[in-house]
Amino acid sequence: MASWASNLAQKVGSKEFRSYLMSTHFWGPVANWGIPLSAIADFSSSPEKISGKMTTALTFYSLLFMRFSWMVRPRNYLLFACHATNEVAQLVQLYRFVDYNGGLGKVLKGSAQQLKDNSVKTA
Repeated sequence: MASWASNLAQKVGSKEFRSYLMSTHFWGPVANWGIPLSAIADFSSSPEKISGKMTTALTFYSLLFMRFSWMVRPRNYLLFACHATNEVAQLVQLYRFVDYNGGLGKVLKGSAQQLKDNSVKTA
């Protein structure tokens, strides 16, 4: 036990760890954690407040950055964990949005009608 604590203290006190704490490889993911934490906090709020477009955009955003964090060298596991958490949270929110608005078929028909109305207005 003492050697484990000693090893941990030695690693935390190392120049490499201090350098990591002062890098964007650390602070970028730390700042990003606000997004999934906000989505998780919104689980208890009313689904009528959920924006389907924004939730869909955040779902794709997290998918892209999960891939980025995995492909960058060295791998950024903290960023990957942040976006994996956000992906799950946004999918839960998207499910709540679709369920509240009458199911997937109704939501897609409404979106298609909205696109059609917008194209008629701009033409």
